[in-house]
This record gives sequence, C-alpha cells and structure tokens, in this order.
Amino acid sequence: MSEQSTTPPAEDSWSAFVETMNEQLIDAVEANVEAQSRFVESWAETLEESVDDERLGEGVQGYARAYQVWMDAAEEMADQVAADEELSPEDARDLWLASANDAFKEVMATSAFAAMTGETVQDALELRQAADENAQSTLHALGMATERDIREVGDRLVELERRQHAVEQKLDRVLDALE
Repeated sequence: MSEQSTTPPAEDSWSAFVETMNEQLIDAVEANVEAQSRFVESWAETLEESVDDERLGEGVQGYARAYQVWMDAAEEMADQVAADEELSPEDARDLWLASANDAFKEVMATSAFAAMTGETVQDALELRQAADENAQSTLHALGMATERDIREVGDRLVELERRQHAVEQKLDRVLDALE
C-alpha cells in the first residue's frame, strides 16, 4: 500500500503558489537593490568627475539621505514579513516605487545634481550644434541644399516679391497717368 499525502491537493497548490510569490518578491527586491547600487555607483563616479569639493560634499550627503530612504523601505518590508503581516506584491511594489521616488528627490535636490545636469545639457547642446554644423558642411560639399541655403533662397524670394509688387504699383500709376 502506498503512503498517501495527508495534505489536501488544494492546500499543496496554494502553498506552491505562495512559495512562488515569495521567491518572486525576493527576486524583485534583490533586483531593485542591485539597480540602486548600479545607479549610486554611476552617480558617484560622475559626481567625482564633474563637481567641486563643496558640491561633492553636498552630493554625498544627498546620496546618504537617498540611501537611508532605501534602507528604511527595506527595513519596513522586512518588519512586515517578520511580523507575518500580509505583504501583497502590489504593496511591495508601491513601497519600492515610493522609496525610489523619495530617494531620487533627495539626490535631485542637491546643487551637485543641478551642476551635473547643467553640464550634461550644455554638452548635449554643444554636441548637437557640432553635429548640425557637420551635417551642413557635408551637404554643402555634396552640392546639396542646406538649411542655410534654403533660408537664403526664401529670403531672396520674399525680397523679389516685394520688389515685384513695388514695380507693379509704379506701372499701375504710369498706366493711370497715360489714360
């Protein structure tokens, strides 16, 4: 005679489901922590390269506040799990999203972040201007009309229309005088 399980099949599937959800939640938490770590490392490297000592200090303080937000969220989740409180995936997601938002606010509120953002925007504008100039000179070298050429033709056309209108008015006056 074979030994049968004393656990009903529905309870087995529920346990398996809960175990899978717990594993997925742990995987999601680990992925969030890893993403935060990569962000912080990237931010710290950029910060060291682009700001002065005063802003660097403020940037590090902003990072420390952001780190504390993340740690408080992790502690809150751990407390809820340890207390056997039901922590739905939606609640965990909302907690991490709110924490990410608060952490990024802490970082973005620093003058170091503002300086880095300003430098990045300036670099992007300079890169765009250089690319535009390069494209214009390449088109011109290939004998194709550039934006500058088209604007010049448009300006000349407007001037010709203005002159034509003036000549037509003079011609109308001469014809009126002859009649």
